[in-house]
Amino acid sequence: MRPEHAYLVGLHLSGKKVVVVGAGSVAQRRLPLLIASGADVHVVAPVATPVVEALVDNPDGTGITLTSREFQSDDLDGAWYVLAATDDDAVNAAVADEADRRRIFCVRADAGLEGSAVTPASFEYDGLTVGVLAGGEHRRSAALRTAIHEALQRGAIGDAAEPDSYSGVALVGGGPGDPELITVRGRRLLAHADVVVADRLAPQELLAELGPHVEVIDAAKIPYGRAMAQDAINAVLVDRAKEGKFVVRLKGGDPFVFARGYEEVLACAEAGIPVTVVPGVTSAIAVPALAGVPVTHRAVTHEFVVVSGHVAPGHPESLVNWDALAAMRGTIVLLMAVERIELFAKVLLQGGRPAETPVLVVQHGTTAAQQTLQTTLADAPEDIRSEGIRPPAIIVIGDVAAFAGLKKS
Repeated sequence: MRPEHAYLVGLHLSGKKVVVVGAGSVAQRRLPLLIASGADVHVVAPVATPVVEALVDNPDGTGITLTSREFQSDDLDGAWYVLAATDDDAVNAAVADEADRRRIFCVRADAGLEGSAVTPASFEYDGLTVGVLAGGEHRRSAALRTAIHEALQRGAIGDAAEPDSYSGVALVGGGPGDPELITVRGRRLLAHADVVVADRLAPQELLAELGPHVEVIDAAKIPYGRAMAQDAINAVLVDRAKEGKFVVRLKGGDPFVFARGYEEVLACAEAGIPVTVVPGVTSAIAVPALAGVPVTHRAVTHEFVVVSGHVAPGHPESLVNWDALAAMRGTIVLLMAVERIELFAKVLLQGGRPAETPVLVVQHGTTAAQQTLQTTLADAPEDIRSEGIRPPAIIVIGDVAAFAGLKKS
């Protein structure tokens, strides 16, 4: 057995021959990083998984060379690096011995300490490559890798040399409520913010993680006249960015789904402020999903529509064809509709939707305060009022809403 202590080093493999012996699930996981490094990857194995086979002759020229036979010693001719990744210990040992004889570093995927090299648990973050070795304790190195990655993403570990690329405004979707459902990129940008302008539906736990130097502005408390709300928010984004600060506009859900995000993009563009848009997990799909309801299901529905309920049916400003919605068989997801549910239920029933159509209502979805209500289209208004359901809530109308009652293992 070799010593447990390894010397951590980065290899520039671009254009250099790398030999992978084995084409199973282990090789399948390792190959993408080797290909991304620009290595000339040669895989030797009598049988390969379909995923490995698909890497041969990629259209972009970054594929592998696959030799379908057992390993031979001359496979290592000209190699700089070797990975023994078969399910046969004897083959892996023979590959490692041949690599040692030729003074080529070799990783044994089955017994890390038996090879002349060890692959660290690694990740890339904002131009950094971070690797962790734990003396052969793979679970420990993987756990530490994940913990360090998450700490960087939420700003718990600071980068002393922050890049100058963080400028302008980032429009970030915070997800449906659970702070763990923000995207990786969204969390990274939030960790580098100088100013955060947050909606009330943005995950508040994310704001608690920010450093004391970060200016947090509650968008709901910006002084403005009734008709000037969005203009005032736009002005704050532009003004802070012009001061040279990196501004994150944190919204609930996705910034382009009934969130007026594109209005903010236009305002920044008009002022010459660069904008980065980071999509978020929309509550229209995520909240029903976590309540046990898919918005589509084979042989049940081939369509779903997301509708804003901030304008009543028949209102001069309404852009919704409610007759068409009533006639469709698919799923209707209503957002911001609790206060006008009587009107929406009435117009759908009048348009032909059956009174017994299943309805699911989810209040404070994906959070610890989540509350669900199952009802029917005819009974929804009365049940919502009697249960005291208040915004924010998602209303799902359609056959899939009945799935919420199924017992989940």
